[in-house]
Amino acid sequence: MSATLFVGNLSRGITSNEVRDLFSSVGVVESCQLTEDRDTGHSKGFAFVEMSSKEEAKAAKERFDGHDLCGRPLNVIEALSKNKGRHSGSGRRRQS
Repeated sequence: MSATLFVGNLSRGITSNEVRDLFSSVGVVESCQLTEDRDTGHSKGFAFVEMSSKEEAKAAKERFDGHDLCGRPLNVIEALSKNKGRHSGSGRRRQS
């Protein structure tokens, strides 16, 4: 089962391929989504890296949390699921 990591404190000039290459040294990267500014195309400073297993994600977190990349210490944590903390109902309250 795959696991997704949130990678923060990335430099503006970093590319998705650079992040993917770094995390590939620990295991198989299923996907790497670098969030970019719409107007400039520069990194917003964070990415989501999906590793092929929870074990690989844990190893990547342990290895790269605090790792210096382009002069900045990375912040690597387990990403929250897309639905966690969101209301999944229709928005209407049930009348009693």
